[in-house]
Amino acid sequence: MISRRAFVSGRVQGVFFRASTAGMARQLGIRGHALNLDDGRVEVLAVGREDAVEKLLSWLRHGPPQARVDDVQVEEVPLPGDPPSGFTAG
Repeated sequence: MISRRAFVSGRVQGVFFRASTAGMARQLGIRGHALNLDDGRVEVLAVGREDAVEKLLSWLRHGPPQARVDDVQVEEVPLPGDPPSGFTAG
């Protein structure tokens, strides 16, 4: 299990980015969240198997059809002591 936090910038708010990310994460068995940030980016926390997290991070680089992804910054974060039970798009 690994945990990564990604910050996605571009036209990623108001284009179903969070909902699409949640759907993809659930298909891959990833737990975490996708949240809109005040600066226009979307924060994605992904906790799961390394191969699944890497697939989600790759998907984030283009996102859903309505989105325009300009940049994805990824950082390794410690596994949460109490990992999320699912994936939320809040």
